[in-house]
Amino acid sequence: MKKLIAAQSISYDKVNQLRHVLFLKDKATVLAHMKKHAAIMKPKFDTVIGLLDTEIAPLGFACYNRPKGGYFVSLDTMPGCAKRTHALLKELGVVMTSAGATHPYGIDPEDKNLRIAPSYPPIDELTTAMEALCVCLKLAALEKVLTELKQTLAS
Repeated sequence: MKKLIAAQSISYDKVNQLRHVLFLKDKATVLAHMKKHAAIMKPKFDTVIGLLDTEIAPLGFACYNRPKGGYFVSLDTMPGCAKRTHALLKELGVVMTSAGATHPYGIDPEDKNLRIAPSYPPIDELTTAMEALCVCLKLAALEKVLTELKQTLAS
């Protein structure tokens, strides 16, 4: 029976597709649903951007986008600092998408990109995670600068 059904179906999940069609009946329904979604997401993105604006932007060693939609903020650290920042966050228990996840096979040749996905955690947890991210990012950048300075002085 399984073999017969597999040959007859075009996709694997018709029931779920039907649920979507019944729930999102037309363009107006989709737009109304997305407005509700935006109301949930906006404070989370404001939290992320606010902390980056306050803690990171004045220092000038990292940059990030200001999305007008979507689910991620793309943060570029100093080259060579993304994996270290991610590792420091992991030590603190902060779960984050792997460094370089935006690149093919997760290989970021400059080791600088982190993707922040603020949709899941509640605002209080997101705020704590972002505060930790800012501290870890500063520490990783400082370690890199000190390493480069030591190498320069040694040569």
